[in-house]
Amino acid sequence: MLRELVDTQAPMTDTTIASTFEARLALARDTSVRLKRAIAQVIVGQDTVVEQVLWGLLASGHVLLEGNPGLGKTLLVRTLSSCLDLRFSRIQFTPDLMPSDVTGTNVLVLDAGAAGRAGRFELHKGPIFGQVVLADEINRATPKTQSALLEAMQEHAVTIAGTRHTLEEPFFVLATENPIEMEGTYPLPEAQLDRFLLKVAVPSPSEDELTEILARTTGKPTGEPERVLSLADVRGLQTLCREVAVAEPVLRYAARLVGASAPGAAQAPPLVRRAVRYGAGVRGAQSLILAAKAVALLEGRAHVAFADLQRTAAPVLRHRILLSFEGEADAVTSDEIVRELLACVPTRPEAVERAAQAV
Repeated sequence: MLRELVDTQAPMTDTTIASTFEARLALARDTSVRLKRAIAQVIVGQDTVVEQVLWGLLASGHVLLEGNPGLGKTLLVRTLSSCLDLRFSRIQFTPDLMPSDVTGTNVLVLDAGAAGRAGRFELHKGPIFGQVVLADEINRATPKTQSALLEAMQEHAVTIAGTRHTLEEPFFVLATENPIEMEGTYPLPEAQLDRFLLKVAVPSPSEDELTEILARTTGKPTGEPERVLSLADVRGLQTLCREVAVAEPVLRYAARLVGASAPGAAQAPPLVRRAVRYGAGVRGAQSLILAAKAVALLEGRAHVAFADLQRTAAPVLRHRILLSFEGEADAVTSDEIVRELLACVPTRPEAVERAAQAV
């Protein structure tokens, strides 16, 4: 689909390149509409959640879904994988799960027909070798097992018995966790949290949505959703997402937002200085730009706007801002910190300075 717009034998002039890029953007917008429609055949409501998961897919980033039990987090991931021609695998995290259960291990295989029953080691791949990987209830595994995901999420590869194995692209981890079931859970290490492009909050359904859910799930089973994107289409969209332009003022706004989240920064708002222990870092700024590019791509735009950064700030930064003891005691949330940053950090500081000088 997207690849056909690139494979052309005609010489590429500036006008041809521009028109081809616009056509690819339009096709990406239409494809996103079809994908959302296919997901809506199974998932009731949750439009914001579906949108943000697609941001992660297009930006080649991993997504952490947090919500109460029974809100359809696992179903959403399964439905998304059904709409994509990608290999799906699931890891159910439990306290007794071992790292080799995630990555796989070398197994001794004996050749029955050989003299002396000679043996060889064969790799038995674990579920991490999928393309859409569901890490269900990720906070129920020990930190040792959670760390098995770090190399895969960052490098898209795993090392087993000293041998590095590259994972097939695209590689997309969607993890779920329940915030209210704290018994028998382990907090995710900060380094692992930082590898998630987005942390998506899954809300409870409204009365109308819950009524529709009951009608769908207690009656005749519905069929599988339409398969919308092939592997080549997904790779094409991810490549196109990187090509979305970002002007320097927008880059600087992202840098100011992330910089102001540190309590020691000169531009940090009072709430940040009082309630935050550590702010977002470089990966937070990179994720902010990538997610904003995905927003622009889904809407068929070739440029990232200030509003795109403001729209993606909460899911990008909420898991990267660590509260201080005072902030936790005052029940301050990371979302409140993000709202304060958006309210206090100007999009164009030079305009603010000119206005102050004029007064």
